[in-house]
Amino acid sequence: MNMKMFLQLLLLAVIVVISAYLLFYFFKVYPPVIQKQEALSSVCIGKNCFQVELEKTEAQREQGLMFRKELDKDKGMLFIFDKEGFYPFWMKNTLIPLDMVWIDANNNVIFFAQDVQPCKSFICPSVIPTGKAKYVLELNAGTCKDIGLKLGDTVDINIK
Repeated sequence: MNMKMFLQLLLLAVIVVISAYLLFYFFKVYPPVIQKQEALSSVCIGKNCFQVELEKTEAQREQGLMFRKELDKDKGMLFIFDKEGFYPFWMKNTLIPLDMVWIDANNNVIFFAQDVQPCKSFICPSVIPTGKAKYVLELNAGTCKDIGLKLGDTVDINIK
């Protein structure tokens, strides 16, 4: 085998590996969503309380509310991170519009995005917060407006 043929085979192998990785990354198949049987925790903003599912692990955070067709008005999902940081979120494979609320370690609202729409394209934009957060709360779209959410609001997080 000559050098030219070797390089062509090597290039082909690299292309196959990269293609396989991209296909896996963009077209992951997730198992059916199963409602958790554990007791739900709660998050309250003023007098408005929501039962939330907790997403603590990387795998749970990656799945989030993907493929859910509905979310009850008084329910949500709370993403918990080990430390404060800049955590962008996107709507890949999410079927319902959401409000997203970033909360710092002192339980204060530091950023929120309203009526974030599901992404139907191959590449989805991220919602990037302006500050470091320890938690991200996802609620039905329109909830932030309905409860009059403001930056600096204190959030009561009751984790079970």
